Amino acid sequence: MWLGRALVLVYAAVAGLTIVAFTWLGEYALQNFHLFQTAYWWAPLIWTPLSTAAIVWITRRFVPGAGGSGIPQVMAALEPEAHGSVSLFVSLKLSFGKMLLTVWGLLAGLSLGREGPSVQIAAGVMHNLRRWIPKQAQISEHGLLVAGGAAGIAAAFNTPLGGVMFAIEELSKNPEKRSNGLVLAAIVLSGLMAVSVYGNTSYFGVIRIENLSTALLFPALLVSISSGVLGGLFSRLLVVSLAGNSNDWFTRLRARAPVVFAAACGLLIVVMGLSSSGATFGSGYAHTRALLENQGEDFYLYVPFKFIATWLTTWSGVPGGIFAPSLAIGGALGRDVGQLTSYVNTPTLIALGMAGFLAAVTQAPLTAFIIVMEMVDGHALVLSLMTCALVSSGISRLISAPLYASLAQLQLLRLPVLTQEKKGASKGSQNSTHSAHS
Repeated sequence: MWLGRALVLVYAAVAGLTIVAFTWLGEYALQNFHLFQTAYWWAPLIWTPLSTAAIVWITRRFVPGAGGSGIPQVMAALEPEAHGSVSLFVSLKLSFGKMLLTVWGLLAGLSLGREGPSVQIAAGVMHNLRRWIPKQAQISEHGLLVAGGAAGIAAAFNTPLGGVMFAIEELSKNPEKRSNGLVLAAIVLSGLMAVSVYGNTSYFGVIRIENLSTALLFPALLVSISSGVLGGLFSRLLVVSLAGNSNDWFTRLRARAPVVFAAACGLLIVVMGLSSSGATFGSGYAHTRALLENQGEDFYLYVPFKFIATWLTTWSGVPGGIFAPSLAIGGALGRDVGQLTSYVNTPTLIALGMAGFLAAVTQAPLTAFIIVMEMVDGHALVLSLMTCALVSSGISRLISAPLYASLAQLQLLRLPVLTQEKKGASKGSQNSTHSAHS
């Protein structure tokens, strides 16, 4: 039993260090893209569409389970129907492919984050332990997947507490499985690997909050409502687009020629990136940090441009997450509300916007609140952040079904048994329709 526990902690440390390496590769790739784009402004018009098409082709041909965020794959792997077919969603091969293809996406300037992929990558590392762990250890495959997925968030954001909350809100649906101390220890240890390498610093820097007053009430309410509405629409748009149930021309093109569709998405992303002087390229980290530090040039169409660029990136089918772009959109939305209402302490509204929009998109308000909370220098804003996240998430639930749960159901359709059932149901429906016409 103790050997099994020791192996879990060793693998948790390895998973954390893997995400540290993935983080470094992603940042290095994005820096080189910006250098490339600055030196040759026209080059992304060729490089990004070709890269997007190539990434989608490689993903569909060699690692189909690596497409998209990575969080829905881990959630699908945790479902009872996936028992015996977990390797379709989580494996070392998928983790390796996810790392390379996501880094390539950042090197192409696509609007994606590395946090969702970190969940699938770390889960793949932890899941590999199942073949080595002694049976007497009584450590379930479910526990390894939860620990790995949450460890990915903890290491990606330098927030072990955020990883624990993500495990509770998104990955552990059964209350009796939420109190496993070994799983929590693995999550925290993985997060500490990132802290030990990068230091105890937050992802977007520190947001310094000045004294609050009742003047914050109206701007904060406006940020909460607008974040909830916009985040709910974004979530609904992703679900509808990726489900592919509509019969519009774009959906048919995506189904018939996914590589051509990906190239077209890449071209549109480049056009928006060049129009915004490069602001919408990449994860949005640099733009958000510049907002918080009152540096860089303002681009007042950043919110709609980044919204569309992130949607097109996800719709194209490339591996990549939406956490960092969502934080960037929310931060810019808070900045816009601050300018609209002439509120003096703009960083406060930026923090509220980041928590609100992320909570609205993921419908995981406590995870969003904790991730942003660790960036705030001052406890005065903690209750405001929590309230904003809860309000935004509540509004989003009126507009859209939970994003990751919906995408996880789409992932389950890749299971052989469910695919055959779907084909059988479709055939039966066609026969019924033919009989009715007869």
